[in-house]
Amino acid sequence: MIDNNTPPNHVAIIMDGNRRWAKKHDLDDLRGHEEGIKTLVSIAKSASDLNINYLTLYSFSKENWNRSANEVSHLMILMNTFSGQYLKEIKKYNIKIKVIGDIEGLGKQQQKIIYKVQEETKNNTGLVLLAAFNYSGRNELKRSIDKIINDFDKKLIKSDEISEDLINGYLDTALIPDPDLIIRTSGEKRLSNFLLWQCAYSEFVFFDTLWPDFNESLLKDALMQYSSRERRYGSSI
Repeated sequence: MIDNNTPPNHVAIIMDGNRRWAKKHDLDDLRGHEEGIKTLVSIAKSASDLNINYLTLYSFSKENWNRSANEVSHLMILMNTFSGQYLKEIKKYNIKIKVIGDIEGLGKQQQKIIYKVQEETKNNTGLVLLAAFNYSGRNELKRSIDKIINDFDKKLIKSDEISEDLINGYLDTALIPDPDLIIRTSGEKRLSNFLLWQCAYSEFVFFDTLWPDFNESLLKDALMQYSSRERRYGSSI
């Protein structure tokens, strides 16, 4: 076992299982998402207390638009709930919010909420909470390539300047370190189009627990598993 008590700098979580949690408790989907938001806020505060510097939460993927119109409508309502009911708690914890994803592809009301939460927390100096909203890893790469081509056409960059570091600077996560640890709840063991470029050397921990039941104890368990691993970054040594 590796004796490493240093917490990961960046933890990312695929928050899965809200609807199954609701079904398990004979409740509608909206209630499951409401409980999921409560857990989101609780885990953000726990991560702050545990000295994690960056926390990325996969909150809404571009593929989620394929769900029923009623459920998508409820999810948009919950954006308002977060920006009203929970934003005060986030601000008290000195947490800074940054939203990643295809923001331009959202409606004006959703963009307004995103602007609000980012603006009201921009001067906070604690945990950086990245909310992946209307996000997909492939779409992020596509948008990044579009921006690189655009700057190339404007002669702002040269072909021989294109490198991994340059590409990093065009991603939604520019200036954010890659995740050290990725956690997924609900028993599924796949990435679901999440941080495809950034996860190259991430450690993974999977829990059968549905997201609304995830708690600080399980987060600490994931950190313990992370601390027991030796990260080699492709090296044999």
